[in-house]
Order: sequence, then C-alpha cells, then structure tokens
Amino acid sequence: MARLVKCGAAVLAICVALPGALTTDACAADGDTLAQIRARGVIRCGVSEGIQGFSVKDGSGRWSGIDADFCRAVAAAALGDPAKVAYVPLKASARFPALAEGIVDLLARNTTWTLLRESALKVQFAGVLFYDTQAFLVRRPGGVQTTTGLKGAAVCVEKGTSTDVHLREYSADHQLDLKPLVIDSAGEARQAFYAGRCSAYAADLSHLAAVRVEAPGGPQSADILPERIAKEPLSPVVRGDDPSWLTLVRWVLFTLVAAEELGVTRDNLQARLGDPAVKRTFADDDAINRGLGVERGWMVRVVQSVGNYGEMFDRNLGPRTPLQLERGLNRLWTQGGLMYAPPLR
Repeated sequence: MARLVKCGAAVLAICVALPGALTTDACAADGDTLAQIRARGVIRCGVSEGIQGFSVKDGSGRWSGIDADFCRAVAAAALGDPAKVAYVPLKASARFPALAEGIVDLLARNTTWTLLRESALKVQFAGVLFYDTQAFLVRRPGGVQTTTGLKGAAVCVEKGTSTDVHLREYSADHQLDLKPLVIDSAGEARQAFYAGRCSAYAADLSHLAAVRVEAPGGPQSADILPERIAKEPLSPVVRGDDPSWLTLVRWVLFTLVAAEELGVTRDNLQARLGDPAVKRTFADDDAINRGLGVERGWMVRVVQSVGNYGEMFDRNLGPRTPLQLERGLNRLWTQGGLMYAPPLR
C-alpha cells in the first residue's frame, strides 16, 4: 500500500491539475517506485515548461528534447514501451516538491547536480545527461562584451535554481554589485529580459541558446557573453528512498552512452547484435534483470526507443538543430569529452 504524505500547496495544485493524480500513490514516496509505475501503467516524468532542445511540447501535444527522450528510454526499460510516459511540466521552484511528494517518478528537467540538493532534499542524481555551464545573455546592440560591463546591472534569473546562487557568488567575488531580479518561471524571465527589465539574463548556456533562438529580433539581436561562471552538470533525479529505481534510471543513461562507445545506433542495432563486444554488452543477464526488476531485452529496448547518446544529442541539440550546440564536454571520453559508461559487467 502506498504511504501517503501531506502535499504542500505547490504540489497540491499539481495534483488537482493532473487527471487521475489524486490516487493512492499521488503523494506517495514509499520506496517501491517501479511497482507503482507498473500498477499505473505509465511513468510520470517531470520536465520543463518548455525549453527547446530539452523538453518542449509541439502543437500536436508531442514532447521533444533530450530530457523528453530520456524519459522515453526509461519507459522502454521499465515498461517495455517508450510511449508510456506522462510528461508533467514544472517550474524550477516546483520540481523538487513534486518529486518528494510522488507527483512525478523522475525529474528530467535541466537540473544541476549539487551536494546541497542531495543532502538536504534527500534526492539522488542518476548521472550527468548534459555537461553545461552558466553564462549571461545580453541584448545587441548594448555595448556589453564581457561581464565587467554589467557592473551594478539588474540580471534576470529564475527562482529556485542554482543559477541564482552562482550569480550572487560571482558578483561578490568580482565586485560587480549585480542585482538579481528573481522571476518565478523561465518563460516569465525570458519575457522580462526582452522587455528590458534587466540588462542580462543568467542561466545555463544551453537554456540561453534556446532563448536566443526565440528572440523577438532573431538570434542576431542577442549575444551570449564569453564568461562561463559555474559548472552545471545536468542530471536526471529520483527520490532518495528507492535505490533500486535509482539503479535502473542510472543504467539506462549508461546504456545510451555505452551504445555510442560501441558504434551501435537505433538503425544498426539488430545487425550488430552478433558482434562479440556488442553481444557481451547487450546480452541478457537474468541476475541483473531480477535485480533491476525489468524484463529481458531492456537494454535493446532503450537503444531502439531513442538511439544512442550521440543520436539523442545530435537530434535535439546539435549543429543541425536551431540551438547549434557543439558536443564539447559531452563528447565521448575517447574524443576528448567527459562521457563514458562504467563497465556493465
């Protein structure tokens, strides 16, 4: 039986807004996440309210982005079907309450991995899905070319983010006297920036790239300053009371990376399953399957659902997308990046 916990006001609003949310597991956190998901038949995945390249809903109601794809990969492993995802859009300030209260099973929402969050919020980060950095967006023309030109300026920042903390620390360290204008949501922060309420917008570089693409005057009307003021390792997050669920989510991520290391793609997977290295990696191990609580073939289903990590990156964030992001730190370790999968056996 699900253990009910008292919903906070912010999460109660989410409960009311979600069809079927006020069930026995709506505000549950009992350490048996996978059993609840199976009983429900769908994974509830907390995502952004709309950040291009990460999680955004189109006119037909379909969610796209690397975070949305990761949710599909987890559903493929856990439920056998990547379509069995209910996307729950959340403001940054509502994401951790929603996770803690059991409104979502998984956060895949541009969330930075920090010690404070793990220790104080009792959550667990599954691994880095995207290595990001914090930067500043300014309007052009404006004469500001570096952060020194922002001395004493108002800077838009979203409420409930590590960006706010890093912004204040950077301002103090460099004696810039920046004045954070803390705004409730990413959409409202973007609007405030383009309305001229602040001289700069501070956020993850990838987020700013999306904001720049959507600028009223086109991408050429805004610039991202060259300084990178903080590390922002973005990671999927689960509650800290269910180590088995954490393990499954973590190894879905590593499976995506391992597939790219092996040169396995969604298109060539079946043809490559006979290769010795691929066979060793993707072969079913009944002990592992029992430990994770999943059906045989879960790793194959993960790659079939979204491709390997590189395919996810290129499809949602890469040079052929509006964001035009380079792989950078998100390259494989064999290509000068930080991405690699631990041994699967």
